[in-house]
Amino acid sequence: MGMSGVYGPADEAESIATIHAALDAGIKLIDTGDFYGMGHNEMLIGRALAQTPREAYRLSVKFGAQRGPDGSPLGFDGRPAAVKTAAAYSLRRLGTDYIDVYRPARLDPKVPIEETIGAITELIEAGYVREIGLSEVGADTVRRAAAAHSIADLQIEYAIVSRGIERAILPTCRELGIAITAYGILSRGLLSDRFDPDRAPEPGDIRHRFPRFDGDNARRNAELVGRLRTIAADRGVSVAQLAFAWVRSRGADIVPLIGARRRDQLAEALAGLEIELREDELAAIEAAVPQGSIAGTRYGAAQMADLDSER
Repeated sequence: MGMSGVYGPADEAESIATIHAALDAGIKLIDTGDFYGMGHNEMLIGRALAQTPREAYRLSVKFGAQRGPDGSPLGFDGRPAAVKTAAAYSLRRLGTDYIDVYRPARLDPKVPIEETIGAITELIEAGYVREIGLSEVGADTVRRAAAAHSIADLQIEYAIVSRGIERAILPTCRELGIAITAYGILSRGLLSDRFDPDRAPEPGDIRHRFPRFDGDNARRNAELVGRLRTIAADRGVSVAQLAFAWVRSRGADIVPLIGARRRDQLAEALAGLEIELREDELAAIEAAVPQGSIAGTRYGAAQMADLDSER
């Protein structure tokens, strides 16, 4: 997502080099959404992977988010016809014959999840999709979807400062044998040594819409990051590496998504994936940033209201 302008301008050559570096490092899963940059991200990935054997990577694609020409959100569309239309465009933009994991980006409240899952099932039967995933849905929706078809994974935000899934969603997924692909591990750059509460986001950076980066919230959250910085320094790692290591410590069924758009960010994240945190370090993180201590919600009010996972 970050390679398609949502955090400010991105360099296409560097983006492609980062994708190649990820593959060289052994990363197999490439995650995108058809609405990232209004199709730009899929076309970028298609160019980056054009000379790579298809069996060397897996594609995870989100669909259903509706956007106006100015990028404004227009809701979600999970109707069967829309599902198949979106898949047709994604296959063309990505330059591939099939998508490994296909998932609705959000729940369409007007369409029963069973109908959306049924449409993806038909895509599987036709050979265009291999597995079904979910994104940002609650425990009840996970159960309904799993009753309609086997579900590979749930993609959802999970981080030291975003732990809402631990109440019901994560236990439900574990009961049903559904993996978690965790995004937002760094809380969009908040959990890093570079976070500065007094620096405004660049033009085009969507973080100006996120409450955690706003005014007093940002300053309060900087205090939490400072506590993590002390723990990270004692271990000789960065705050971002500590955040990646924390997510890895939560279970082998949780796959962290690395949101790097540059090779240096990728290298930092990969180093974090090699860190095994001790029990005393995990306890120190828990004491420094207790669950619920972050200031501000992870999305703005309108977006939070759209999240089935937050109900």
